[in-house]
Amino acid sequence: MGTRKAVVEEYLEGFRRSDNDRVLALLTDDVVWDLPGFQHVSGSSHLEGKDAFRGEIENEAFVGSPILTVDRLVEEGDTIVALGTGETSLRTGERYRFAFCDVFTFRDDLIARVEAYVVTP
Repeated sequence: MGTRKAVVEEYLEGFRRSDNDRVLALLTDDVVWDLPGFQHVSGSSHLEGKDAFRGEIENEAFVGSPILTVDRLVEEGDTIVALGTGETSLRTGERYRFAFCDVFTFRDDLIARVEAYVVTP
């Protein structure tokens, strides 16, 4: 597995373990996170910087660690695409299931941009 694919696997493992510092260590300081068609906790679909990223992944609406299953990782140049499914628990007790397609753009060996496309049933 290429180095960048390993970084994406580490990023996803950080989410699986709710290890926010592990996730943030893989990002550039000026990371951009876009969720087209979806709003972050901040109410925006666009975040910039590690502090904004941390604020989103420490979302109080969710409890526990998500289950993330990657079906495919595709690499092209400085981009890795991860396709898969996930499931997590909301604070209300409901299960939140989704399919995702995350597009990671790298600068050197760190993630500089995440475009996350999320579909819920």
